[in-house]
Amino acid sequence: MQFVKTSDLRPGMRLAKPIYNKMGVLLYERNTQLTVQGINSVENFGLIGLFILEPAEPVPPLSKEDIEFEQFQTIYMFKIKDCMDRLTAGKAASGIVELTNNIISRYGSLNHKLNFTQNLRSSADFAYKHSISVAILAAMLANEMKFNPEQEQALVTAALLYDFGYLYVPRSILEKGENLTVSEYDAIQQNLEKGFETIRTFADESGISRLGLEIMKQFVYESSASAKPKEVSPEIKLFADILKVADKFDRMTAMSLDQPPVSELIAIKYLKKNSRLFKPSAVAALANCIHILPPGACLDFSNGEKGLVVAENPDDLLHPMILNFKDNQLYDLSDPNIGSELKIVDIMKTMDNRIRIDENSLEHFSADAHLQKTTERFRRAKEKIEQRQN
Repeated sequence: MQFVKTSDLRPGMRLAKPIYNKMGVLLYERNTQLTVQGINSVENFGLIGLFILEPAEPVPPLSKEDIEFEQFQTIYMFKIKDCMDRLTAGKAASGIVELTNNIISRYGSLNHKLNFTQNLRSSADFAYKHSISVAILAAMLANEMKFNPEQEQALVTAALLYDFGYLYVPRSILEKGENLTVSEYDAIQQNLEKGFETIRTFADESGISRLGLEIMKQFVYESSASAKPKEVSPEIKLFADILKVADKFDRMTAMSLDQPPVSELIAIKYLKKNSRLFKPSAVAALANCIHILPPGACLDFSNGEKGLVVAENPDDLLHPMILNFKDNQLYDLSDPNIGSELKIVDIMKTMDNRIRIDENSLEHFSADAHLQKTTERFRRAKEKIEQRQN
């Protein structure tokens, strides 16, 4: 698989990912060969490029949920763009409540972990795609942390709009990534504040709750040098901290033309390490919502060897049961003696930033007695965690 810029697309190239229109209607399926008409359509859609299969490369396996996730991301992206365009034009964001409810209905009650992948983004669509990703994460976190419907609604709405001010930031600044000067950071902060004041003006007409507005205000003005917010309630602080976790995680793991993403594992390690900046309870909830080290994930170890995850460890996601390819043996990394010698450096990713899964090797060890024993121990640990949470 390779990424090809729109200007370099040629007839006959095969699509690695589907293309949807703004309504979520499938226009081009995976493995479709591009035609001249198809390339013209890609240019009209404003896509910066496509993931293309190599000549002899088979279509990578994707679950129904993975395919639907990409489809809904596209639909939501166009909906939030419409809301933000209305605000920019001095009008109420009339569709924000409907969008919030749709995201909550689909991702605010999941009872399993999600493969969280993001579409490739550029400075032109960063604000839209980033907001959608954070809103989906916020819906899952609200469910995991057992918030009531009012709180969930406010948090997801805030996640959709807190970064609205990025639409006012010059492209020249956005394209620099994180290599910014102090004055450029100040410019971003000023535009975020400008964006919030626009949202505040149209909050009632848009159907934005006071709680949602307070969450956005806390997040935006917490970094302000001139207008820091007054002391807020623990509830507002918690919600803003959750947004901070979701925001950073998405920024670190999203694909862009400006900088390569890091894996979910590296992002979670970073959030855990910086516990003063990122609330541990929110980071733990995030790790319970999305796949970090799923069974079958291919791994790089600190000693240069490679392997894969055979069973997740719910009590400590960074120390699962693994298979070492070097000796074809299973190792329980939760054992301190083993974990200290065999450390996971990172997970292997595909070109389009998906976790590389080796299902064949995983199936080979599915009935292993040692694996069954360890899996049962991990299952009991998960039940204890759930009991403590309830």
